[in-house]
Amino acid sequence: MGAMNPPALLVEALTKTYAAGTAPAVDGLTFTLPMGQTWGLLGGNGAGKSTTIAMLLGLLVPTSGRVVALGHDMARDRFAALARMNFSSPYIALPHRLTVTENLRVYADLYGVPDAKRRIADLVEQFALGDFATRPAGQLSAGQKTRVALAKALVNQPALLLLDEPTASLDPDTGDWVRTTLEAYAAQSGASILLASHNMAEVERLCSNVLMLKGGRVVDEGSPAALLEKYGRDDLEEVFLDIARGRARAEAVA
Repeated sequence: MGAMNPPALLVEALTKTYAAGTAPAVDGLTFTLPMGQTWGLLGGNGAGKSTTIAMLLGLLVPTSGRVVALGHDMARDRFAALARMNFSSPYIALPHRLTVTENLRVYADLYGVPDAKRRIADLVEQFALGDFATRPAGQLSAGQKTRVALAKALVNQPALLLLDEPTASLDPDTGDWVRTTLEAYAAQSGASILLASHNMAEVERLCSNVLMLKGGRVVDEGSPAALLEKYGRDDLEEVFLDIARGRARAEAVA
């Protein structure tokens, strides 16, 4: 792929070991996420998903390997990439004392969003935040917090969006709203999304390709349909359980 059209993410032999003599949290991870695609990053607790996302964002320095995001090496030029990236997780709270609008303004300023006032007004309308736009973030319900977090994640209209469990603990209606919003954004913008999730139906709906992690390594990869066929299963949750429990394909299909 030429330099004028780089992949959204190029990850080569990415490894993270937290302490000498311990097993790596991420062990030689290699993959290429093309522009305009949504991929799933799946694995049980401790599989290395959150550590991987932290390294992709440049928040955690790899022990070895490299990440190239949107054509920029994250070890040397990460700020050029970060201006066109964003991230969302329900486990990372926005500043509680700031209102919804104030939070969006802070992040718009951090990303250098042009005409931030208009962009925030558009997000307030798009995400139906008007009824609580002046309320402190710490006083919002779980569903409201999710809508604000997603608005924050799209404030700079990112070309690469990293999502860690974006619909965790949400009711089915709000979860479906989040998935529909993500589908619409990807279709409209051509953005790439890397989605870490435990919701297998969500992954089947949104993702064209899935990376299955176990022990910090990719142990299988493919489209949801290809993985269902390979393991002889009816849904991705059964495939996930086969991999998490160490069943070989031959056992799974038998």
